[in-house]
Amino acid sequence: MMTSVRMKKILVTGALGQIGLELTPVLRKRYGKDNVIASDIRSPSKNFLNSGPFESLNILNRTDLEEVIKVYDIDTVFHLAAILSATGEKNPQNALEVNLFGVYNILEVSRKLNLTRVFVPSSIAVFGPETSKINAPQDISLRPRTIYGITKVTGELLSNYYYYKFGLDVRGLRWPGIISTSPPGGGTTDYAVEMFYYAVEGKRYKCFVREDTVLPMMYMPDCLKSAIMLMEADLSRLKHHADFNVGGMSFSAGELAAEIKKRIPSFEVDYEPDFRQEIADTWPKSIDDSDARIEWGWSASYNITSMAEEMINKLMKVRNT
Repeated sequence: MMTSVRMKKILVTGALGQIGLELTPVLRKRYGKDNVIASDIRSPSKNFLNSGPFESLNILNRTDLEEVIKVYDIDTVFHLAAILSATGEKNPQNALEVNLFGVYNILEVSRKLNLTRVFVPSSIAVFGPETSKINAPQDISLRPRTIYGITKVTGELLSNYYYYKFGLDVRGLRWPGIISTSPPGGGTTDYAVEMFYYAVEGKRYKCFVREDTVLPMMYMPDCLKSAIMLMEADLSRLKHHADFNVGGMSFSAGELAAEIKKRIPSFEVDYEPDFRQEIADTWPKSIDDSDARIEWGWSASYNITSMAEEMINKLMKVRNT
């Protein structure tokens, strides 16, 4: 049986992003709203601001980061602030700065202040075109072709270095594309979210990847579950640390459109690939997450059918309120 490790005071960086908006309330429900401090460089909505502690924070400012951690007596960080793949290709210099120096600042301040645990997520973007397209393995040479993937590989290496060199308990997952009711943030898999929005609004969608493009995906509840499960896992069970493959489901853009069309028959999609197709073509179609299953008991709860059903129901409720 897995031993669950409790966290005390948690800082979430990038809390206003696609994942942060949903992870923060889940952590607050689990650990208490005053024990989870949200932070972002952007300004929150009034509702978010009223839901618990919030700090305006630029992760590139190490002095401010250290001060926030000290003031709130933080022992755990979920570091979600990042520039994603498609956005990163438009401004690689900015992506390099935010994604690399942001991670370095988090790790260095955490080492200096002797934090208990740090979560630094990675991505399937670490894989390059040489990687096996089917069941991409856990341990393999990584040669990504995007600046986002390059920064994620470097983040994995840095995180593992801080674990082995300084004993800092850093953990991370190679998340696939994340599907959620929260707006996407500039990733190559954003089409999987946008399709649902357009379908519910009765609009025709122009998809920026080919109909036959297959990529690994994960529904947000599984995304949140994976992060919390890994962070609560007994360290003695982990052979890997900052680079776990973690899977949910795989499907093509056309298969997703067909699944949506079963519920919204009027939905139509045009396929007009742009520069993001080249990024998608370098990524695997599925990944092998057997190490995560063995080391901390991972398994996804959703498939394409149950995910599509729930997504449409949720978006319909929002649209009708």
